[in-house]
Amino acid sequence: MKIVIAVDSFKGCLSSSSIANAVEEGIQNTLPGCEVIKVPIADGGEGTVDALVDATLGKIITIPVHNPLMQPIQASYGMTGDGQTAIIEMSAASGLDLIPLKPGNVMDTTTYGTGEMIADAIERGCRNFIIGVGGSATNDAGTGMMQALGIRFTDEKGNEVEKGGKSLSSIRHIDTQNQLPELQDCTFHIATDVTNPFYGPQGAACIFGPQKGGNEEQIKALDKGMEHLAELIFETTGKEIGHLPGAGAGGGMGGGCVAFLQANISPGIELIMDYLHFDEIIRGAGLVITGEGKMDRQTLFGKVPVGIARAAASQQIPVIAITGQLDITADKELREAGLSAIFPIHPAPISLEKAMQPDYAYRNIRRTIEQICYILNLLF
Repeated sequence: MKIVIAVDSFKGCLSSSSIANAVEEGIQNTLPGCEVIKVPIADGGEGTVDALVDATLGKIITIPVHNPLMQPIQASYGMTGDGQTAIIEMSAASGLDLIPLKPGNVMDTTTYGTGEMIADAIERGCRNFIIGVGGSATNDAGTGMMQALGIRFTDEKGNEVEKGGKSLSSIRHIDTQNQLPELQDCTFHIATDVTNPFYGPQGAACIFGPQKGGNEEQIKALDKGMEHLAELIFETTGKEIGHLPGAGAGGGMGGGCVAFLQANISPGIELIMDYLHFDEIIRGAGLVITGEGKMDRQTLFGKVPVGIARAAASQQIPVIAITGQLDITADKELREAGLSAIFPIHPAPISLEKAMQPDYAYRNIRRTIEQICYILNLLF
């Protein structure tokens, strides 16, 4: 039997690759004749860089950049084994966890550091980019990123505006004359499971601004700035991003990337499976094993297990999921989404601290897989 392993990381506990190793041990301990294919996987959020670097035998690049408040930090991105594709999580340079949660920060935060990572990858020869846009501290619509790549945003007097969302309403002209010339040869793919538009009641500022420290007045100002920028982009480029699904992801980074980088926005898991040619990997498999740290109704919306299940269903391959925690109220819906069975890995009630210990989780993953394989051995 051919078994494919494609499990998302258990956040804060084990990486996708480490989990795949534990699953493989469990299979080999009980079904030693099996062909096992390990596929590090992620959905565009945390763990995407590590998963794609591992899957392609790539490398991690660490460079000095600026955080959302323009303070110097070190940030890392991934490069695939062929040196052609950069995998960037914008949270590495522009993330909410990089700065103190302070009221009003969202007016000043910038995506400049993400642009610095892109520029560095271009200099190293990358021309294809996969950018995960979750976890940002920003609401600048990617203008900071583009400033790092050579674009100037100027006010009515021709002066360059300050960085941050507070300046969006002041932009009157977009000057692309000095942008990096290599950008015209680059392809950008934005990975997100967010479908919010650029502005409006369901837009970037109104929905995500409060969790970034914005008050009611600031949220209104940011949303007005986003609407203004969308209109200016349409006048300048002919691109309508205001109501584009996903344009509001990453504080408008999704829309900014479409406008300035001709990017495509895709659900992260679909983008990554496509990049890895997942349909070809699972062809002829008798079973796919997937999972994530916690499975609940959120899993139904763009997360790894359901994405894997849908891909496997097209080839009539059963899918089993493992998880650290299962919301049993979502169990039926998850199975209806294509998962044949779901197995929590913990054998007894334990504290969260214990459950999150990597060695403990690794052993329980291996043990759970052994139990699954004992059943398979009886059946086949």
